[in-house]
Amino acid sequence: MRTTGSAPGRADEDGGFARSEPVREEAWFATLGFGAERTQPMDLARGETVPPGAPPGTASPDGPARRAPAPPPEPPPAPRRHSRIEPPASFQRIFRAFTIARALLGLLLLGIQGLVVVYLGGKPVWSSLLVCGAQVLAALAMLAWPVPPAGYMAASGHLRSRWALATIGVDLLAFTLLLFAAGPAVNAAALYMLPVLMAATLMPRRHAYGVASGVVLLLLAAAWWGALTEVEMAAALMQAGIAGGGVLTIAMLAGQLSDRLARQEVTARSTLELARQQARLNRLMIEEMQDGVMVADRDGRVQAANPAALQLIGAPVARRFLPFDLHHLPAWQPLRDALARGYANGVWPEGGQELSLRLAPPGADAPSEERPLRVRMRFTRRRDARSGEALCVLFLEDVRTLRQRARQEKLAAMGRVSAGIAHEIRNPLAAIAQANALLAEDLTEPGQQRLSQMVADNVERLQRIVDDVAEVSPGGSSDAPVIELGTEVARLCAEWARTAGLPADDSSALFVDTGDEPLPVRFDPEHLRRVLVNLLDNALRHGSGQPHAVWVRVAARAQGHVELSVASDGEVIAPDVEPHLFEPFFSTRSRGTGLGLYICRELCERYGASIDFRPRGPGARHRNVFLVGMPRVALQSPEVTP
Repeated sequence: MRTTGSAPGRADEDGGFARSEPVREEAWFATLGFGAERTQPMDLARGETVPPGAPPGTASPDGPARRAPAPPPEPPPAPRRHSRIEPPASFQRIFRAFTIARALLGLLLLGIQGLVVVYLGGKPVWSSLLVCGAQVLAALAMLAWPVPPAGYMAASGHLRSRWALATIGVDLLAFTLLLFAAGPAVNAAALYMLPVLMAATLMPRRHAYGVASGVVLLLLAAAWWGALTEVEMAAALMQAGIAGGGVLTIAMLAGQLSDRLARQEVTARSTLELARQQARLNRLMIEEMQDGVMVADRDGRVQAANPAALQLIGAPVARRFLPFDLHHLPAWQPLRDALARGYANGVWPEGGQELSLRLAPPGADAPSEERPLRVRMRFTRRRDARSGEALCVLFLEDVRTLRQRARQEKLAAMGRVSAGIAHEIRNPLAAIAQANALLAEDLTEPGQQRLSQMVADNVERLQRIVDDVAEVSPGGSSDAPVIELGTEVARLCAEWARTAGLPADDSSALFVDTGDEPLPVRFDPEHLRRVLVNLLDNALRHGSGQPHAVWVRVAARAQGHVELSVASDGEVIAPDVEPHLFEPFFSTRSRGTGLGLYICRELCERYGASIDFRPRGPGARHRNVFLVGMPRVALQSPEVTP
């Protein structure tokens, strides 16, 4: 402690398109998609946030800072495994359909042979029955086999090599054995269509054409093998050639359709990803909006609301959005009436309408708060007029914020006018002061001297007002050196204490705590003196005058900020006065100009700092605390002003 003076998506290996990792999307405000599953109502009796107006942490001048208990830190996320890129869903369905078709085809072949043997009295061909039975068992095994962790298909939608052998390869082998076992009685071209289509749809183009070419060669070989004479061979080869041409044509067309489906999958996924990105952007923008946005239906059920809207109507800002009903709290009756009136009329004034909600803050004995809101409504449009309006978007604005914004604009305009007026007043005021001083030299009567002194005092007061107005006029430079805040505050407090006549011991009304850590900030020393002296004058004027009645502290805060606090033990500032503390020309003293705190705020904003008033609780001694927050800069010794 240091006391001074008076004081203490990757591309798949098969070359096809790959699906990006699924994006986790929150359940609300995804482009106003209200079809998301919501199974629990919002518990309005359970608040999960700090009540408005309660600071997150309270530092008492009498001791160490008292802060609200921080939530337990979230456990570190578990290391994520490499997420498997899934193949397109449409190709998975096609593979499933082909697998079922294989089993049905095998059962059909077995059934036909059974009918021939049982009802027509034919002789069973055991080799054909064994081949068909083996093919049926292989197809049923594929249906019943658990899906492997890697899946049957690659991310590109192509069938993996081992599963292509287990399906297409098995069918080709079975149908070839059946062809050579049964002879020309079997229509081999019809049987081979299933593996050819499956290869053309689920395998790369080169492999699919290889399967189709192999089937053509098998058909030609079977025709040559089964022919007895040259005439029969010529006819059989002609039929096999025609069938082979059909097989190649079907393979080519199926491959083209498969490629088209793949391109559509890529386009659909790209569009979906863009929609998701737009949904995230919309959600972020709506969450960060200062105005409240709610979506409600005709029955008064809120489907979506951003945090600003929940805060404006007094609902707890839950961590996860859940729908709730406006009939839950009686305080929302004006909002329900406005919603019903808007649905009944079908239109709402373009500029909105004002209504008031009487909200009860936490605590049984706390008085209710009257919160004025401006409500604007926009309705969805549907083609079927008889169905009515399904949803309504409500835009909520705090009337107090609107009035404050308008007041700030008026103050800015008044500041520009005042700066011009102050510049014009300087010369006449200097002439009045000089003329009064010349007249005072010749005055001998006490009454006339008193009048001259009154003129001089009021001229000096006007001169101070003109200087203050000119000081905060727009266009001032914000360039300032880097100073060590603790050292500068200690020096200024020591000078102020000597000027105020305070003793330099423990009985002084001023106590300064600047700490031991160097805290460099960028602030003009003269402007810092004006801010600090103004705060010290007010604190001493309204304090008790007892030892350590005024407490000055400099401390580092989180996120690279430095805080200068000036606290006094006087009577706490009245709630009706607090909102007007930093307004110009507002003063509780008859002789005050009302520009002190206004100038302090303007000077702080010039250097990126902020000044605020935060009253302490009833248990604290120093209840009136003014806090000046400044951004901390990197310490560079050549720049630091000693």
